[in-house]
Amino acid sequence: MSAETADAAEPAENTAGSPDPGERRREQRGWYFYDFACSVYSTSVLTVFLGPYLTSIAKAAADADGFVHPLGVPVRAGSLFAYAVSASVIVAVILMPVVGAAADRSGRKKPLLAAAAYVGATATAGMFFLDGTRYLLGAFLLIVANAAISVSMVLYNAYLPQIAEPDERDAVSSRGWAFGYTSGALVLVLNLILYTGHDSFGLSESEAVRICLASAGVWWGAFTVIPLRRLRDRRVAPGSRGAVGSGWRQLMATLRDMRRHPLTLSFLLAYLVYNDGVQTVISQASVYGSEELGLDQTTLITAVLLVQILAVAGALGMGRLARVYGAKHTILASLVVWTAILVAGYFLPADAPAFFYALAAAIGLVLGGSQALSRSLYSHLVPRGKEAEYFSAYEMSDRGLSWLGPLVFGLAYQLTGSYRDAIISLVIFFVVGSVLLARVPVRLAVAAAGNPVPERI
Repeated sequence: MSAETADAAEPAENTAGSPDPGERRREQRGWYFYDFACSVYSTSVLTVFLGPYLTSIAKAAADADGFVHPLGVPVRAGSLFAYAVSASVIVAVILMPVVGAAADRSGRKKPLLAAAAYVGATATAGMFFLDGTRYLLGAFLLIVANAAISVSMVLYNAYLPQIAEPDERDAVSSRGWAFGYTSGALVLVLNLILYTGHDSFGLSESEAVRICLASAGVWWGAFTVIPLRRLRDRRVAPGSRGAVGSGWRQLMATLRDMRRHPLTLSFLLAYLVYNDGVQTVISQASVYGSEELGLDQTTLITAVLLVQILAVAGALGMGRLARVYGAKHTILASLVVWTAILVAGYFLPADAPAFFYALAAAIGLVLGGSQALSRSLYSHLVPRGKEAEYFSAYEMSDRGLSWLGPLVFGLAYQLTGSYRDAIISLVIFFVVGSVLLARVPVRLAVAAAGNPVPERI
């Protein structure tokens, strides 16, 4: 790979951004395209198709009492998807800090990003083979793909402090999310055409769903080429190099180092809690809509398409609000909206698509912004030269430790048989997360990490 060889020869550069504005913009444009590549998995697979489809496969394999028995453990078929999501993030917890530490010690983020991206894309493309009662295959591919995207996002997010100056990061992060939601919307339109017209294409409904799942993997792999060509690896200072293979020793060193930055840890704790709620709402919304509200797949696809379209405007709009009110206050306002969304969702009547669309619109307006601003705010709290290690901890909060929400959701349904009880249980994540975030003095946290404090934060 001559391009990567050339990148390896780049001089050390752990400072924020690049001294050449033109080179910095080129890297930023390439960086946006990883969101463009992998967000289709989050949208088409995790949010729309796989939950209801895997649930239907599990129900086809269930016994007379509605249970399947993976590894001999009785699991209600309707809870399998939520449990598989939880299992995937536990796998990610093990991998992400090790990969992040290895990237910082070696300075070679890009090869690790490529490996994680193509493992995830391959597992997603393999979902074409899900049919009949192959619920175990579906759960396995979900675990692999979800863990892989989490690992890849550690490396992707770690580029943000290196390609953007401090006062650019809210805007750059928001544009990345906007690129992701744009691709999600585009592919969902194609999915909707294929799914609703599957008869005219000579396909069964199951075959149409499987093609939609697999195409997300192909899209992910194809567009990952762009960031891999444009992003540069930075050399690390000689004293920063270590034995990349000693992953667990690096992990422990990272955790010990993070104890020196308690305000950064306070933000991570708040983010861990409220983002657990966000991720669970995203992953379980289609199951809630199909199983509890009785909505058909076409309604779910168009609702998520509405989310994608409005999330582009929401991410960019909340980025502008952050320039006026600061990222922290804008995120807190979004968490109030998230709480109201869950309360409204609990009372949502069945077989009423119009109300579901209204709720989807509200989610779209806050989804992208709350995530983009959290990422850019955290980038100010990361000590220089430790981007991938610290973003591995962030990604653990973003995806890797977001196992509690799906677990609570799955247990609530398993114990009560009601998805309404499951959805309202998630309110606690937003309330507690808001309280914890409000208590973080972010300006002091930025200064304590040794970074310049922006005028608005």
